[in-house]
Amino acid sequence: MSDLDIKNKPEDQLVERALCVGLNITSRVMRGSDISIEESMAELKELVKAAGAEFVGELIQNKDKVDTATYLGSGKIEEIKIYAESLDATMIVFNDELSGAQIRNIEDIIGKKIIDRTTLILDIFAQRALSREGKLQVELAQLKYRLPRLYGMGGQMSRTGAGIGTRGPGEQKLEKDKRHILNRAAAIRKELKEVVKHREIQRSQRQKNKIPIVALVGYTNAGKSTLLNELIKTHPDYEAEKGVFVKDMLFATLDVTLRRALLPNKREFLLVDTVGFVSKLPHDLIEAFKSTLEEVNYADLILHVIDATNESSDIQKHTTDSVLKDLGADEKATITVYNKIDRLNLDIYPKSQEDLVYVSAKQGINLDKLVKLIEKKLTEDSYEVNLLLPYDKGQIFSYLSDKYPIDKFEYTDEGIDLLVSLDEVDFNIYKEYIKTK
Repeated sequence: MSDLDIKNKPEDQLVERALCVGLNITSRVMRGSDISIEESMAELKELVKAAGAEFVGELIQNKDKVDTATYLGSGKIEEIKIYAESLDATMIVFNDELSGAQIRNIEDIIGKKIIDRTTLILDIFAQRALSREGKLQVELAQLKYRLPRLYGMGGQMSRTGAGIGTRGPGEQKLEKDKRHILNRAAAIRKELKEVVKHREIQRSQRQKNKIPIVALVGYTNAGKSTLLNELIKTHPDYEAEKGVFVKDMLFATLDVTLRRALLPNKREFLLVDTVGFVSKLPHDLIEAFKSTLEEVNYADLILHVIDATNESSDIQKHTTDSVLKDLGADEKATITVYNKIDRLNLDIYPKSQEDLVYVSAKQGINLDKLVKLIEKKLTEDSYEVNLLLPYDKGQIFSYLSDKYPIDKFEYTDEGIDLLVSLDEVDFNIYKEYIKTK
């Protein structure tokens, strides 16, 4: 692209050139669940791409502690300035969350846009949120992040609509009026309550219909959406346009998606696709999206999808498990799904276990095993029975109809003949009505 082309291109359409900077604190004792600086920086690179920027280079500084003024020390920041100019970088992305003062001080030295990992993730979310609830949740997280940084972020806050890190509620207003942020945050919380109320009505309806819910959770880009798109093909009403957006990038899916699928026993279940997780996910963002993520709490079964090809899969699994624990969903029935096994170049795939299965959603490998395992998990605490209820026991039929999906029933000379799956308590109460052959 020529200089003339660049000059004539609208500012918000320019592709940012990002230099990624990370700090490796040498005095920190690494735990088994900690992601390495190399892996974290590789993840930052993917986040940059997901935001729509071009990755042009990276720099990792080893240091025993954070510099309170400039994060890395003024000498190192001067080096970054020279390096950024040589790469023609338009912004510097730091791998950790910075204070407003640090951003201002670094920006004063380098003279380019400075954003941190949190701002980058928030920007991606601002781009991807489609639903009204998602957009409100992102804006709330942005407001909570920016409030303590109003008087420290300098020029960055005044660049309204200038690309990555500036999307959202309008930075010039935020800079001028702290009270405006507080009022806007309060208004968002009020609106979210109404949205949540509406979703709870929908959730109550689903529970009334007695359709089991299976939630897909996991690290972003693990293949959850691809898996969902394959599983919903089991439903007779499947249409291609009912599939969800799939792209090989972080946070391709943001809003909660519900789709119908079918078990081998011809019973329906609902699949719920949730936002993926990532290391150092901003706390405010987790908080903002809790109402959405709480769909997991209402699931009958969780599919924890893991990228089998990722060398840090154990750490990623720990990250997801931690979020599930925060949500109070860590005791839910769970199937661990190792995805992308077609990329492992194995002659023999690992055998599925009771709560673990190895699949390739993209290639359709072992999906039949997964579906059978889902069916087993959803029905293991139930008893499928054929009941014959006398007509004077019509109240039992009403009770069972309200509580369970009735697979089949007909009125006969002897009474109401029905097929139904009961929990253990009701099985013991009504087993006297089991039809004998």
